[in-house]
Amino acid sequence: MSRALLLRILSAAILIPVAVGGAWAGGWWFSAVVGLFALGMAWEWAAMSHRVSPVAGQDAAIIATVAATTLAGAAGWFAWGVGIGILGAGGLAILTARQAVRARWLAPMGTLYIALAVLTVLHVRLAGGALPTLWLFVVVWATDIAAYAAGRSIGGPLLAPALSPRKTWSGLLGGATAAAIAGAALAVATDGPPAWAAAILGFCLAIVAQAGDLAESAAKRYVGIKDASGLIPGHGGVLDRLDGLMAAALAFAILQLCLGEDLLGWR
Repeated sequence: MSRALLLRILSAAILIPVAVGGAWAGGWWFSAVVGLFALGMAWEWAAMSHRVSPVAGQDAAIIATVAATTLAGAAGWFAWGVGIGILGAGGLAILTARQAVRARWLAPMGTLYIALAVLTVLHVRLAGGALPTLWLFVVVWATDIAAYAAGRSIGGPLLAPALSPRKTWSGLLGGATAAAIAGAALAVATDGPPAWAAAILGFCLAIVAQAGDLAESAAKRYVGIKDASGLIPGHGGVLDRLDGLMAAALAFAILQLCLGEDLLGWR
């Protein structure tokens, strides 16, 4: 076993119980876990943005905006959180508008994306409870693991070579299939929604999760880095680990808003 793979397994063995325990406990325990990851993502995005738009005050504004939206979400004030995120992103856009920088859009767009993703993860737990939150985690983890395994073992045509040099169509389909199976299995095991409904939603969210993965890869390629940071040994940065979950949580929360908070019927 390579050292990189060993570090990856050890990191997962620590982080998964933390995430599952926080989601099961809910309340401020879950908010604390989400807050730590949110600060990590904000710090990483500030560092990435600084490479192409080194504007004074920008880094602090990114971190402050994400921290404030997380606190608002933890308190259940989601509308305030969305407003803070939009105001923060708008302020960053103004801050960089008249500067001679390479990318004026990167800092505000990424900050708003992280802020909304953090709010939606908190909303899924508050509105749906522990089981839908854990179901979402399981679907994304199954996607990540199976996409990696299928891509490595099957190979084949690349999915988006301009954005990522390693992701393949076989990985996309393998990850989505595994997410459907894992989502259905958890629904059956917990006496939750119909297996077919959980499988279809899991399959769709897996596609969204991998789109989020590609979006983060595109941002890293744009600024010229491989990993967002080295905060998680074996995995790279917090953004590298949570890019799929962020996109899937956003899609899940949008579906909750459109179809009802009891989206999968656990309550």
